[in-house]
Amino acid sequence: MFQQELAPVGGSLTLSALIALLPLIAIFILLGVLRLKAHWAGLIALAVAVVVAVAAFRMPIDLSLLSATQGAVFGLFPIMWIVFNALWVYQLTVVSGRFEDLRETFNLITADPRVLAVLIAFCFGGLLEALAGFGAPVAITGAMLMAVGFSPFRAAAVVLLANTAPVAYGAIATPILTAGALTHIPADDIGAVVGRQTPILALFVPLILVGMVDGRRGIRQTWPVALVCGVSFAILQFLSSNYISVELTDIIASLGAVGVTVLFLRVWHPQGGEEALRDLRAAADREADETGIGGPASPAPGGTGGSGGTAVKAPRQLTGGRIGMALLPYLIIIAIFSLAKLWTPLKDFLAGTDIKIGWPGLNGNVLSSSGTPSSSTIYNFQWLSSPGTLLLISGVIVAIAYRVGPGIAARQYGSTAHRLRWAFLTVASVLALAYVMNLSGQTLTIGFWIAAAGGFFAFLAPVLGWLGTAVTGSDTSANALFSTLQQAAAERAGLDPTLLVASNTSGGVVGKMISPQNLTIAATAVGILGREGDLFRYVIRWSAVMILFMCVLVYLQSTPVLGWMLP
Repeated sequence: MFQQELAPVGGSLTLSALIALLPLIAIFILLGVLRLKAHWAGLIALAVAVVVAVAAFRMPIDLSLLSATQGAVFGLFPIMWIVFNALWVYQLTVVSGRFEDLRETFNLITADPRVLAVLIAFCFGGLLEALAGFGAPVAITGAMLMAVGFSPFRAAAVVLLANTAPVAYGAIATPILTAGALTHIPADDIGAVVGRQTPILALFVPLILVGMVDGRRGIRQTWPVALVCGVSFAILQFLSSNYISVELTDIIASLGAVGVTVLFLRVWHPQGGEEALRDLRAAADREADETGIGGPASPAPGGTGGSGGTAVKAPRQLTGGRIGMALLPYLIIIAIFSLAKLWTPLKDFLAGTDIKIGWPGLNGNVLSSSGTPSSSTIYNFQWLSSPGTLLLISGVIVAIAYRVGPGIAARQYGSTAHRLRWAFLTVASVLALAYVMNLSGQTLTIGFWIAAAGGFFAFLAPVLGWLGTAVTGSDTSANALFSTLQQAAAERAGLDPTLLVASNTSGGVVGKMISPQNLTIAATAVGILGREGDLFRYVIRWSAVMILFMCVLVYLQSTPVLGWMLP
């Protein structure tokens, strides 16, 4: 039996928190400074977390190792189960030749790669985040950007940064619903406050994306369409979260932003698209020459279509039927997820198939600091309701529709698993690290240390969500860790609990891009596994700027300066 302590090191909360930070410091230094591959960084940081748990937080070594095993299993299922099946669906489109049609379909909207980055990574990625979440948007849109000419590294960086503003309402608002369930604050109230924070980020994300793609020239030449997309997404996210439905927020915002942007492109066209595309392709060629990595945009040698021949090449002239077939996988995914998440009878049926398993040797043997058994030791096996299983079902339907034979589909399944082998190890080790830190009390100690800032805690509150998401790769998990802490700290400091619980969610959205789990998913999707450290160094600056902005915003919302923004 082990009970968590908030200040196990000499009774000092500060010293205990600084020691608890060592695993996080280790993984960020190993990735960002020493440039270790993510799986080695994850394993070493996991070892540090176990040492801290045993030596400083007095957790029995058997319980700390059992915590790691539960986290590793959670990393594999459901997290990597989702990514695995998402990439398999993508591979089916490649071997069938339909992905070439999709590339041409996007060109019918615009051939400008800067605008395509906004439409694919931000809008379509936001829709995938709304329905599936948990890495699927990064995996799918990263591969899609490569198909329109992006280099692997640039594609990964763009989709990581794009996967920000929609995260708060991802997977049918699961982060917000989780926070509401734990704090007993109505989820609609939390969602309404988040809807007055993250839309401000959404205003600027498309502008940042076109800058990442084409520098100052890209911003100068495409700012009107980037602004139209950002403003339309922000307005719809605000309106839906406050007046329509928290669960449907990202679906409405993403689809609405696509519609408004496409309509705008009918009356306004950016200049310099051809030059930007040439520069992108030249950069992709240079990257391929330097690294020998071309990414997954092309079918593997010997890839075959449904009849057993080589992958079909798309003709230059598209027909309505070919466009429909190119979009079919994503329409199927949207339909299946919409039914599973929004049709109550099916949603309840799927949830009823979940199997809750008390982790052997761990469940009942870990007590919180208040002396109650930890609920985190119960593993929820979502064998049918998991987004990964829904993606698997989608893939089977896609294979049938595309006439991809069972043998070919199975071979693609196996090759996708082989390609993800190091990603499996990385994500398992990172989630093992998260579970050791959580169950030993390290994460809670860090949270209480930050919460001790009193009235200034309003400024620091988003940092908890940022750290929680960076460690676990999930805004939902960050809310599960810190939402009740945010509520208690707000009440002690005389602040609005709803504001600080919402800030945990909003802070988490900008922590996702630096999560080792998400970095690995992005690197794997575009074929640059092993360069997670380079990606981390590239996106950390944007994450730091955004979390600072969010801290200032939340602090001012806690004062009369911007208090009028709150409902």
